[in-house]
Amino acid sequence: MEPVTSRVYQSLSQLKSPLFRGSLLTSASVLERHGTDESYHAARIPDAVAVASCEGDVQAVLRTCSDHGFPVIPYGAGTSLEGHIHALRGGLSLDVADMNSVLSVDPDEMTATVQCGILRSQLDNYLRDTGLFFPVDPGADATLGGMISTSASGTTTVRYGRMRDNVLGLKVVLPGGKKIQTGKERRGCSSAVDLTSMFIGAEGTLGVVTEATLKLYPRPEFSRSTVCTFQSMEDAIRTSVKILQQGVGVSRLEFVDETSIQAVNRAYQSWHEEKPSLFLEFQGSETSTKDEAETVKAIANKNDVIDVKTATELEDQKKLWHARHNSYYAILALRKGGKGVISDACVPISRLAECIRETKEDIADTNIFSAMIGHVGDGNFHVIFVVDLNNLDEIRTAKEITSRLSHRAIRMGGTCTGEHGVGMGKIPYLKAECDATSLELMRTLKKTLDPKGIMNPGKIIPE
Repeated sequence: MEPVTSRVYQSLSQLKSPLFRGSLLTSASVLERHGTDESYHAARIPDAVAVASCEGDVQAVLRTCSDHGFPVIPYGAGTSLEGHIHALRGGLSLDVADMNSVLSVDPDEMTATVQCGILRSQLDNYLRDTGLFFPVDPGADATLGGMISTSASGTTTVRYGRMRDNVLGLKVVLPGGKKIQTGKERRGCSSAVDLTSMFIGAEGTLGVVTEATLKLYPRPEFSRSTVCTFQSMEDAIRTSVKILQQGVGVSRLEFVDETSIQAVNRAYQSWHEEKPSLFLEFQGSETSTKDEAETVKAIANKNDVIDVKTATELEDQKKLWHARHNSYYAILALRKGGKGVISDACVPISRLAECIRETKEDIADTNIFSAMIGHVGDGNFHVIFVVDLNNLDEIRTAKEITSRLSHRAIRMGGTCTGEHGVGMGKIPYLKAECDATSLELMRTLKKTLDPKGIMNPGKIIPE
């Protein structure tokens, strides 16, 4: 009997324009790239890669793969951190990176409609002369489709919210090839069941997002940056909580521990003081941002701050933010050949200091190398372990600490993943976070929309 892979490859190859105008690739290097993300999880390569050029290509691919019961794994930029793009059961990687156009911008309604493969940086450059911008910044230059699939957040979440708060409507191709449009291209729509939210954070398990209508915001008139340096992590976190409780209008509120700053200084020969620090940004008028920065300084002074630096000129602000924006790869560079195992958790801000302290104590009982950074403005922080992937003891230790952190966050009323998503890596903790009825409802929804189970199998939903 002819292998399934061969049958699907033949079917896709024989599709004629306009049904499928993309490319079908099977070279080893392409397959390896499409089965490898930024995580520590071992590569799981697909059988083939279909490069889609338009929505019709996506429909043709899903229709063909549905007919054959062949797995489909949506692929954007490959920046995921929990094995979202891994072909756990083989199948076809559906690359949508060429679908990267801005379809329309409505300055009056402050919305933009884009294709799913556009990168965050591409959209920002396109909007630069409009006086508007899209605020969600996960750090990595991900595609908007990928950011929607994981309901990404980032440094600006404290002010603007995450992807779920900034998507007005979607076009989605379902597993059988049919397409639907959810939501509206305007704000304030509340009619019918909110199908848009159903696909945000679904990680490609229910369908493939092809277009999205996004909220835009006016570019700030003025911005001001401040870095507060503390003697201890507790002082820094206590200050961040107080800032939020007093309603200070920060647009970014980031925590960086002393290990991360040491790594940046070593990697870039920079001058940052190697102590736990808060990085803040304020947006608005010159007067309002000055008042907010002064309020933060007063709060920090009550928590034994060592130093407060503030900048208003763009270049000076970039210098202040250097230690935060360059921390991840600097941390990895501390160990030649080291690979990052990153855990993210999110807790209510009232439990943030407690969760971070317990996590640091947990790590201190081991010999594993780690650093900590976080979007503490929304209670979200990351632990970065730098490990030798050939050292099974190190991998096991990192996983054990991650497990304890995930359960600790859930116990404190938080979540096992603040922004990276579930993918394949966080499935065990989803069972602890969600009740049995909720999990069964997820399975029922998956089975209803994807009866053959072809959409990104082995991700999110516990089996």
